[in-house]
This record gives sequence, C-alpha cells and structure tokens, in this order.
Amino acid sequence: MAAPARKAPAKASAGTGAKAGAAKAAAKAPPTATKASSGKSGAAAKASPAKPPVAAAKAGGDAAANLASRFQDAAGAAKQTKKRPDNATLLKLYSYYKQATDGDVKGERPGGFDFVGGAKYDAWAKLKGVSRDEAMTQYIRQVERLNRE
Repeated sequence: MAAPARKAPAKASAGTGAKAGAAKAAAKAPPTATKASSGKSGAAAKASPAKPPVAAAKAGGDAAANLASRFQDAAGAAKQTKKRPDNATLLKLYSYYKQATDGDVKGERPGGFDFVGGAKYDAWAKLKGVSRDEAMTQYIRQVERLNRE
C-alpha cells in the first residue's frame, strides 16, 4: 500500500526577480503607522482650508507643525491615488516617508533572496543625511505630483 502524498509546506514567494520584489515593496509603501495618521480621510484632507497667513506668522514653531500636518495629510492621500504608481515612484515614497519618520537608515542591509528588503534599504540609504523637514517636503511634493496625474 502506497503512503499518502504529502503537500510541501507553503513558502513565501520572493517573486521572480528584482522587478517583482520592488512591486511587493511598493505595495507596502508608505507604512501606515497610527502616529502618521491624521484621522482625516483623503477627501477631507483635500477639502480642509489652509490656515490664514496671519495665524502662521504669530508663532515661529507653527511652520513645523504645519509641515507635519501637511505630511500626515499627504500620507493619507498617497493611499488614494487615481492609479497605482510605478515601482520606482513607490520606492521614492517609501524612502522619503522612512527618512521623515525614522531618520537615517539603521541596521544592516537585508541579503540573500530578500529582494524587496534590499530595494527598500537601498532607496532609504540614498537619503542618508537628508533632514526630516526636507524628506517631508519631498514626500509631499511626490504625492501632489501623483495626484495631479
């Protein structure tokens, strides 16, 4: 009597190459941590009026708060683009988001067959030394460009 056939355990597929890996990396970008959530939906974020210039001029620290608020709104809007961006654009979004929220890249580069992790690490490492404010500004610009297309 023959033994019953056994199924091999399911493995997580790493894709068929760097392009597939970047696509998976892009699907996860940008991270949606609750600390980055503004609590507004994409439509509400777009519809909210800008603060009057007088109020912004009253406090010097208000500019940083305004940038952080715009960054949070852009993080929400990035999830609601009209069409899915290409992998290179998604990696840019990921790297700007990580630089803005976590600062310079830390740890070792993922190796082996972790193509997604390697692509994400490399994109983030290119921004080493970029200030948080600059990373936030670039992220906001990238999301605005996506929503115009």
